[in-house]
Amino acid sequence: MKVQGSVIKEQGITFAIVVVKRQVVQNSNQANKALQSFGTLFPGMPVILMAQNYRGTPTYFGRRDIVRFLSKVPISAIPWKTYTIY
Repeated sequence: MKVQGSVIKEQGITFAIVVVKRQVVQNSNQANKALQSFGTLFPGMPVILMAQNYRGTPTYFGRRDIVRFLSKVPISAIPWKTYTIY
């Protein structure tokens, strides 16, 4: 399985962002399950989930301080890449 994501180091914190479907970030049970599953892909890092609405506006789910930071970062400034989950 392939996922779009990014690993970012900012202000001494290294964290991962993973793109998911919008319904995942809108349902806390699904979001928490996704955070656990992606934790194996990004061990030892906080994982943030990101989904976009039809206009491309991102919504983030995860650690509040990181979500607050990302809400001020243009999505085009995030270095996205494809990760493979085995």
